[in-house]
Amino acid sequence: MHLTPDVAAFQAVLARLSPEDRGRVEAAAVPAAARAAEAAPHWDFEMPAKAVDGLLGEGASDDVRRGLIATWMLQLPDRAAALALPAQVTALYPYWIEQVAAFLAKAEGNYDFDHWSKDVRFSLALSVPGARSQVIDLSSPLGPRQIARHALDGRGIGPLVRYLAAGAKKAPWLEVHTESRWLRGFNEDGWNEAWATAAELCRARPELAGMIGSSWFYDPPLTEISPRLAHLRLNPLKGGAFMVHQGPGEIHTLRAGAASASRKALIDSGEYTARSWLMVWPRKELIAWADRRRREAS
Repeated sequence: MHLTPDVAAFQAVLARLSPEDRGRVEAAAVPAAARAAEAAPHWDFEMPAKAVDGLLGEGASDDVRRGLIATWMLQLPDRAAALALPAQVTALYPYWIEQVAAFLAKAEGNYDFDHWSKDVRFSLALSVPGARSQVIDLSSPLGPRQIARHALDGRGIGPLVRYLAAGAKKAPWLEVHTESRWLRGFNEDGWNEAWATAAELCRARPELAGMIGSSWFYDPPLTEISPRLAHLRLNPLKGGAFMVHQGPGEIHTLRAGAASASRKALIDSGEYTARSWLMVWPRKELIAWADRRRREAS
């Protein structure tokens, strides 16, 4: 894996910095990377970016942040190589590096915090490519609390039984996230590719407990409200995953109504309340699903 021709784009980002900002980037690059790595196993996806911001201080500009990402992207091939990732992951890197290079090349003004959070994780190989629109965190926690709450709320004990059977209370999980800047792979084939990539990561790393994801698009009513999204919930369930209710929230309402006028109308009328669900796909079932998928394809 290499950066050519994208290395020029990252170098151009650094060349645009003032001498003062360039000095801040060079001084912060190593300690900020260490802070981010320490924060990566936290349940909060944004924690590495917040840790970097804490080190930079309140006076840091978005130009400095973009300079850090460019610096870390220039180092990414070595970081990724050190992880000994499966071929399914490394094959996706050229596409993703090209996307980040193009984004930084034209970026100016405010650095959206969600984009900044994703770029910190990706450039430091704390998240890796899963497919064309999905990244995968390598070290997410999953404790029993929210699964127990699902049962205590009267939604059934099945998920708790499955979780305990997986024996994964202290094991790290993979976690999938959608990259809203590049949605060309946000379709059934793209998501199946992401699940299959996660299976190969689990196969290569016995310590991983499986794959998780948290979103409003796992909400059961969407099977009828938005049938084209039904595969997001149904395919993992058919492959051996289970779902845990997390509840409604303003962010889920905003996201569920953002891309669909009909969903927004149902939300505004009170006929539908968007709720987040946690998708949990234990490693044994995930790998078995990927193996069946490969056999069917051949």
